[in-house]
Amino acid sequence: MPEPVRARFAPSPTGHLHVGGARTALFTWLFARHHRGVFILRIEDTDRSRSTEEYIASILEALRWLGLDWDEGPPTPGYRQTERLEIYKAHAERLLAEGKAYRCACPPEELEAARAAAQARGETFRYSGKCRDQNVAADVPHALRLKIPRSGQTVVQDLIHGRVTFDHGQLDDWILVRTDGSPTYNFCVVVDDVTMKITHVIRGNDHLSNTPKQILCYHALGYPVPAFAHIPMILGPDRSRLSKRHGATSVLAFKEEGFLPEAMVNYLARLGWSHGDQEIFSREELIEHFDLAKVGQAGAVFDRAKLEWLSNHWMRQAPGERLAHDLASYMERRGIPVPSDRRWLAQVADSLKERASTLRQMFEMGVFYFAEPANYDPPEIVAKFFTPEAIPRLALLIKRLEAQEAFEPDALESLYRGLVAQLELKLVDLAQLTRIALTGKTVSPPIFQVAAILGKERTLARLKKCLAVIEGKA
Repeated sequence: MPEPVRARFAPSPTGHLHVGGARTALFTWLFARHHRGVFILRIEDTDRSRSTEEYIASILEALRWLGLDWDEGPPTPGYRQTERLEIYKAHAERLLAEGKAYRCACPPEELEAARAAAQARGETFRYSGKCRDQNVAADVPHALRLKIPRSGQTVVQDLIHGRVTFDHGQLDDWILVRTDGSPTYNFCVVVDDVTMKITHVIRGNDHLSNTPKQILCYHALGYPVPAFAHIPMILGPDRSRLSKRHGATSVLAFKEEGFLPEAMVNYLARLGWSHGDQEIFSREELIEHFDLAKVGQAGAVFDRAKLEWLSNHWMRQAPGERLAHDLASYMERRGIPVPSDRRWLAQVADSLKERASTLRQMFEMGVFYFAEPANYDPPEIVAKFFTPEAIPRLALLIKRLEAQEAFEPDALESLYRGLVAQLELKLVDLAQLTRIALTGKTVSPPIFQVAAILGKERTLARLKKCLAVIEGKA
């Protein structure tokens, strides 16, 4: 790059950060980090009717959870648009003084009537330019419009789409400042990007239609135009734009469900970008390989099954101590009592991580660790093991376990193998009966590992309760 890269992510706090915005933030962050540049976070909160402090806090929480740290931005003053109103005012006044903008006194009802008439004709509404040469007085209520060249073209040299041309006949003299004095989105964006010395603007395809207007504003202000890259939309399984009707789209909803941030970052990076056939990337690998040239032009379909597959991969890679911390946080958020022994909780997490894709799945699979089973499921399978023949077997097992000193998986397996050989049974007969007694289910982590984690006291208590149920005493 000929100059230090300065790239920004500029969310509007009118809702929670959704996966589309998160991917834009990720691509921008990766681009800045790959080029050893600066990643800037800017909050576009001029829509005061919909922007809230709650949404700002939610966006910051989501970015931090994803590990997308910013070099400039909140809480430092000057990175929220509502803190920059004087800067916009100064630029608007300069455009007006230089004859590059003009006052427009057209009444709102007149503009609405013209817009309705255009819609009735099946046309896109464009302002007629009625006030362009009328020298509207400053004391008349007015908006401020940018003078657009009436002929010619504006070319966007997009880093993903290539050359995109817009005829000026498709544009109109758009509003810089509304009648109430508030600056518009397109104007704020340009002023923010030039005053923050942004070199690259990476954003969604839905902003491409705004780009020619913004380029003309750069030209009017006499500022250099940054490089643009418009990334494809994220689609639902039906190939329509991803929305709430396709399920959870908020980043924090995936956090609350218990996905690991490594999985979310890995998955979002692969939505529209590729590096050969590689699917699994560490954060360091993403920074090393990320290149806008490898971002496709077509929309990428959000595939929850693939996200779960990646999350299971990262779950299996994570050490038990880290998973214990995450699992404890998940339980705390739901008001579930958390065991004080984190080393024990790490053992629990290690026993469950092979099968879990989320912390929620991990907890639901391992709920038997935290409370003894209230019932035994499924009934038809349980009935296969809760037989009269099981009573003496279980009683003998309890007696042997009471005398067992080493309560580790290998020692327990050795005890079981010796007992089934004596009783002329298969290992599965006694192991599955134990699994049902300890977990309430027929599927669990390796049962000797489960018994060792539960410990001798709780294992014997659950076996004795199960024996009483089979005998009809409970």
